Amino acid sequence: MDIRLISLSDPVLAGFDTVIDVRAPSEFAEDHLPGAINLPVLSDAERAQVGTIYKQVSPFDARKLGGAMVAANAARHIAGPLAGFGGGWRPLVYCWRGGQRSGAFATILAQIGWRVGRIEGGYKAWRALVVARVAAPVTAPVIVLDGNTGSAKTEILHRLAARGHQVIDLEGLAHHRGSLFGAMPGGQPSQKLFESRLAMALEGIDPSRPLLIEAESSRIGQINLPRGIWAAIIAAPRLHLAVPLAARAAYTARAYADAAADPDRVAAIIQSLRPLHPAERIADWMGLCHAGDWTGLSAALMRDHYDPRYEKHRARYDDGRGPVVALDDLRDLEAAAGKVEAALARL
Repeated sequence: MDIRLISLSDPVLAGFDTVIDVRAPSEFAEDHLPGAINLPVLSDAERAQVGTIYKQVSPFDARKLGGAMVAANAARHIAGPLAGFGGGWRPLVYCWRGGQRSGAFATILAQIGWRVGRIEGGYKAWRALVVARVAAPVTAPVIVLDGNTGSAKTEILHRLAARGHQVIDLEGLAHHRGSLFGAMPGGQPSQKLFESRLAMALEGIDPSRPLLIEAESSRIGQINLPRGIWAAIIAAPRLHLAVPLAARAAYTARAYADAAADPDRVAAIIQSLRPLHPAERIADWMGLCHAGDWTGLSAALMRDHYDPRYEKHRARYDDGRGPVVALDDLRDLEAAAGKVEAALARL
């Protein structure tokens, strides 16, 4: 049974127990439907081999070899990951677009007796829905939480979400803290996978309620923000966190303890800033790094690198008339979230 998806939250998806992506592992890693499992009917190497034979020998020989490989891999999946499923299990299968890989696997599953569905148009059809969603205007009224580097915006947003506010954590979706030192273990998702995550987050918002988003540039690490969310950020009213430099530096030294655990990496990032700063300043920063003075280094970087650039960026999109929440320190983030919540109630 072929299934044509009409939206990212199409109710038809709820009728299946397991979504199976039969594409090669590298295709799956780049992006896939939420919650899908990967049971490839051709590995990356097998797919490349079949493609080479298709071009250099003949389509018939390629299909013959591919058919044998698909059958062998399907048998391993049925005897392995799928062995415990009973007759009532309902899988939904998809591949890239043409349906040859998903069609072959779905046929085998159907012959066993499972009621199997297949996504018409495969991953490409899903991707088209994602692209349309992230390009479209955000439907909820957006409020941007702004503040200089080290103002704990992300953590405050998490606490507001726990209090019931509608929040999208863009840095969480991008798996990056949005600064030179913001890389996180495991690296970032692909651009496509980020967009799928964002599309699903947007799909779940209530358009009648405010949506809180952290102030970002158009790029988080290696991820570019799609035009829908970026347009919403630059047009939205802003609530500003005003936090003293010393408090921001102390918070950053705590929050970036993982980065401080690798002084060589920190030093390399500082060295990458040489084209932007005088040699004496770079030398001072390197001295703080070698001394392990992470609070001092955080303060120096904020004062001479981050804050000036943040103000320049902010001047392009902010009229300066938004409410200001003054936070003397960031040791009690629950109390900080309470102050932000009170300010939101007055907007």
